[in-house]
Amino acid sequence: MKFIKDIKEDDFLSSHYLCKQKQSLKSRNGKTYLSLKLQDKTGVIDAKVWDLNNDVQNFEENDFIRVEGVVLLYQNELQVKVNKIRKSMEGEYEPSDYIPRTEKDISVMTGQLNDYIGSVKNKYIKELLTNILNKNKQTAQAFASHSAAKTLHHGYMGGLMEHSLTVAEICMFLCGVYKNIDRDILLAGALLHDIGKIFELSPFPDNSYTDTGQLLGHVYLGAELVAQEALMITNFPAALETLLKHCIVSHHGEYEFGSPKRPKIIEAFILFCADSMDAKVKTFESVLGAENAQANWAGYNKTFDRFIRKTVY
Repeated sequence: MKFIKDIKEDDFLSSHYLCKQKQSLKSRNGKTYLSLKLQDKTGVIDAKVWDLNNDVQNFEENDFIRVEGVVLLYQNELQVKVNKIRKSMEGEYEPSDYIPRTEKDISVMTGQLNDYIGSVKNKYIKELLTNILNKNKQTAQAFASHSAAKTLHHGYMGGLMEHSLTVAEICMFLCGVYKNIDRDILLAGALLHDIGKIFELSPFPDNSYTDTGQLLGHVYLGAELVAQEALMITNFPAALETLLKHCIVSHHGEYEFGSPKRPKIIEAFILFCADSMDAKVKTFESVLGAENAQANWAGYNKTFDRFIRKTVY
């Protein structure tokens, strides 16, 4: 197969991909066409089926499909003009080739997670983290395998744990730089700020928004989980529960970024800064690492609304 990261303009494709998205749309002249997103473990590429004939067989989202077509450059982005499609047959593809996953070792990250939990001095916070991220096998496994986003930063298996641990690492560094910080609250906020994404997003290979995720969102779902787990811990301080939930509901920082509340304690503000930093730097890192980045410039990026340059001289 030809991995998406290796695709170049004018390539002829005849390979199997996961159909990540399928939309039936109308062109300006009223003709029906299909807009697709094709995925493998190295990335996602747009595809269009302009001519719906017998060479385009029936398939649905999240089907593995064999695609034939030509790669074009449209608005500085690679796009496949598809001529033929059929559903892939069992044995024609290896499922692991189509699910993007973290480059980091899950067992190593799990060890780092356990070290962080073990370092917590507050018995209530330690029990809360242990229950959610260790003892509850359902949430623990989801935390280790889920992505941190559908399409943006850390949008791959293991991305949620990777992102949460990086945010925790940034927070712990800043905790040693500034004063008047409750380390345990900050650490708990870092590890749990996106825990609601295990309910907001469905598992791979789908990795799409669930009904619950669409209607409630991961911010609310994360705070709700903390409330439920705190209720099961004897004498869990109500004020501590409120502070932890505040870290979760304010971690997007501003109302326009989808935050129900803005940070009102120093731990929540540091968490917001660390979360934003990791998300943005990871996106920057991905842009610079893209195979189609040309010469010194990696092209225009919609997220940052600017052209991005490689640091070479």
